[in-house]
Amino acid sequence: MRSLLNTLYKLLLWPHVLLYLKSANKTDIDKDLTRWATAKNIQKSNTGLLLHFLAVSPDFRTLFYYRTRSFTSHILNLYCRKQNNFTIDVTTKLAGGTLTGHPYCTILNANSIGENFYVNHLVTVGEVNGKRPTIGNNVSIYTGAIVIGDITIGNNVQIGAGTVVVKSVPDNCVVVGNPGRILTPNAKKN
Repeated sequence: MRSLLNTLYKLLLWPHVLLYLKSANKTDIDKDLTRWATAKNIQKSNTGLLLHFLAVSPDFRTLFYYRTRSFTSHILNLYCRKQNNFTIDVTTKLAGGTLTGHPYCTILNANSIGENFYVNHLVTVGEVNGKRPTIGNNVSIYTGAIVIGDITIGNNVQIGAGTVVVKSVPDNCVVVGNPGRILTPNAKKN
């Protein structure tokens, strides 16, 4: 019975597929789908992945609606709800390959965020006096971290849980603490 209901629900999601196919951000959505599929170890076509993640993941829906902002997205959100406590500011430039880990009460308000971004719950990326961070590629921000102000986070950076970052961070670093400090160079190169 559950399988039948899931199949029926996925039929209701087909307008999302049309929105995806017509989206100017289709390339970024494809990168998101690939990253999510790799993380969840799922192998399907992009359309199959889209239907699957829309059916089971409100945080993926939030990301999808951000990428396909339109009147149609607002209508689709009426029956396929995004996660209401995960906010991506409409002026944030968010590259493809974004992956979330239960982004409950997470706010992303940056100038730009690079490719292969990972974010956990209770994270705030925000502004101070109207100035916002710029975040590079392959950055991971873990639970409860705060990244604010007119700063730059380099490529291949990991920001630990509970870290408060108010100063720029160079490439290939791990940052921890309050205030944030560089713990060690990040050995992982992407």
